[in-house]
Formats: sequence, C-alpha cells, structure tokens
Amino acid sequence: MTNVEPPAPRTVVPIEPSLLIAEAFDQAQVTELRHSVASCAYAAGLCGQRLDDFVLAVNELITNAVRHGGGQGWLRLWRQAGALACEVADHGRGISAHQLSDRNRPAPDTAGGWGLWLARELSDTMVVDTGAAGTTVRITAALISRQPAAQPGQG
Repeated sequence: MTNVEPPAPRTVVPIEPSLLIAEAFDQAQVTELRHSVASCAYAAGLCGQRLDDFVLAVNELITNAVRHGGGQGWLRLWRQAGALACEVADHGRGISAHQLSDRNRPAPDTAGGWGLWLARELSDTMVVDTGAAGTTVRITAALISRQPAAQPGQG
C-alpha cells in the first residue's frame, strides 16, 4: 500500500459541436483571424457576396475591439439553427448611447465611425451589449443551402 491519494475525478466539459472558433486576439492576430473566419464561414455554408459581407462585418468588429476596446478581444463563431453567428467581445469603456442609436451612414469623408454601421448593414442581425466593463457585439448571417446546378435535360 502507498500513501498516494487517488487522483481527483476529472471534469469533462462537452465540446460544443456548433462552435467553430473561440479565440482571444490582439492586433497581431487580426489578419489570421479574418482568414480563419472566412474559411469556417465558407465551410458552414456561406458563399459569394454573403460570405464576403459577413467576413467584412467580422473584420470591422475585431478591428474595433483592438482600436477602441483595450487592444484585444475575444471572438466566438458558431452555427445555430439556420444561421452563422459571431460574437466579438472587448474590455473597453463601452459605446455611448448616442453612437449606438445613430443608424445614419457616416459621411464619405469621415475617417472613423464606419465599423458598427458596416457590421449592421452587412449582417442579418446585430445585437450590442455595452457598458463600462466592455462591449459584446453579436452578428448573424442566415445560411442558405447550396443547391446543386440542374443537369441539362432535367427539369
């Protein structure tokens, strides 16, 4: 007999099968993360202009997190019923109520202020939770099933 205590039971956390990406990031990872989002979004079923729009919207959110949210953030990308969802969180000081309520397109010569507007325009839904401890933005894009091209002579 030994005096060694039995190992503590291990807690097994089930892997969320719909979770595609869960990653912390800073400025150095923005480009790589955008490419990962594009690959995962394509594999999940987005293509063409919808894919491009979703990736641009996510890029705006991660860029905002780096610029305005403390230099770093956290991204999660997952599939949900009929849609692809992405959530970007940061630890900045929050977004003012005025900025959130302003749905107008920024003036063409405006150097900043395009990120949230673009994300809202390029996604199907956008929800923002913001406060003094940071901001979390969630966007979605509906997944439209890819239909194979009809064979000639079939109808």
